[in-house]
Amino acid sequence: MMWMYILKLVFVLLFVSGLAFGSLWLWRRVQPGMAFTQRERMVKLVDAIPLGATGKLAVVDFAGKRLLLAVSRTGVTLVSETVATGNALDA
Repeated sequence: MMWMYILKLVFVLLFVSGLAFGSLWLWRRVQPGMAFTQRERMVKLVDAIPLGATGKLAVVDFAGKRLLLAVSRTGVTLVSETVATGNALDA
């Protein structure tokens, strides 16, 4: 009688695991923007450093330009703008 209980337990465990795997697979297929693959983006964050508790400096590539942005709670301010190059260390 004990083997019947263990057999049912294994069957239910496999069934629940299959449901979890199937739902994650379906969610990934339905939400293509949420997939784990990388896609080409128009905006690329090159680097960011914190400035205190609420602010940061961010270097962003956009439309062939490299922008230095100051980001705070009150907004985003353009500090500098240069032509983007392939090397992340050039600025």
